Amino acid sequence: MTSPISPIRPIPAFERIGEENAFAVLARAAALAGQGRDIINLGIGQPDFRTPDHIVEAAIKALRDGEHGYTPSIGIAPLREAVAADIHRRHGTSIDPGRVVIVPGGKVTMFAAILMLGEPGAEILYPDPGFPIYRSMIEFTGATPVPVPIREENGFAFSAEETLALITPRTRLLILNSPANPTGGVTPKAEIDALVAGLERHPHVAILSDEIYDQFLFDGEEHTTLLAYPEIRDRLILLNGWSKTYAMTGWRMGWALWPPALFEAVRKLSVNAWSCVNSPAQFGALAALTGPQDCVAAMVAEFDARRRLVVDGLNALPGVACATPKGAFYAFPNVSGTGWNSAKALANALLEKAGVATIGGPDFGVFGEGYIRLSYANSAENIRRALERMGDFLVSARAA
Repeated sequence: MTSPISPIRPIPAFERIGEENAFAVLARAAALAGQGRDIINLGIGQPDFRTPDHIVEAAIKALRDGEHGYTPSIGIAPLREAVAADIHRRHGTSIDPGRVVIVPGGKVTMFAAILMLGEPGAEILYPDPGFPIYRSMIEFTGATPVPVPIREENGFAFSAEETLALITPRTRLLILNSPANPTGGVTPKAEIDALVAGLERHPHVAILSDEIYDQFLFDGEEHTTLLAYPEIRDRLILLNGWSKTYAMTGWRMGWALWPPALFEAVRKLSVNAWSCVNSPAQFGALAALTGPQDCVAAMVAEFDARRRLVVDGLNALPGVACATPKGAFYAFPNVSGTGWNSAKALANALLEKAGVATIGGPDFGVFGEGYIRLSYANSAENIRRALERMGDFLVSARAA
């Protein structure tokens, strides 16, 4: 007997909502491992380091001290002040802690900004290839997603000229990401200067700058924060957090700086949606910013060593060419020479047949075809094993 079809349905907007395939790959990798397979996961963008002990102890102390209740919806004042102090320490830029909002992870800021500014008839520009939640949320609101091509020939940096040419009177929001996921690209300061100068002609466009990887830089690269440009400060939303920098992905701790015109809206949204962020986690985040920073430097140094290992190994594989990433902890090799017409099919085959989890470039946008993403947030030993498996698979697949 078949079950009756329920008349209950979500609104049509939910049919447009996407997801982050890295979590689907993570689940499949776990399922294969549960069947006894040896799976090396280079798919998920998660540091493989433990959260530093002084951060963990601060959160435990907060619990023991009775920090069990609600906090202000925008975060505890000492933490918001610490965010402002950290920005001044690292960038020499002063920000008002009164406009800092503490949120449960980086995605919340994307969700809030796109929800506020996206609606049918509006256009939102976003990087492609880029973090998949950008486009997912844009489509959910009914706004038109306009991809900004992130090209390998540009070092996976955005082009100011190309970006500005896509702006129309309907453009509400421009999303930027540097250092970038999934490419590891870092946009040079000169390009950002040109973009900001061009944005003066488009005062109706808000900017969401996703700077979550701002401390993961290599080869002498320096991060150019959009906060360095006072001429756009009144329409800039800056996204950052603790997940990557302090190996705190599961703590769900993010922060954002909001312009005055949008601050009251995001405050109300926080009250309606998440009430406040986990109280002891906020005290852990406070310890992260005010405590020793050598843990960050050590992590970045280890990622740098792995970066060189993975790039050299990928470039030795048949049909693979990998540009050297300058930031984040991802490599985005070009696999168009392998003979596979679909990068996503190749990524699936590497998982199912070779036991190596990667993410197909098309999961990051229409311009991701021909690429796969590897996260080198795994041990050097596992990276070597994964590269060996990938090489054996590509050779055997060509022979077949």
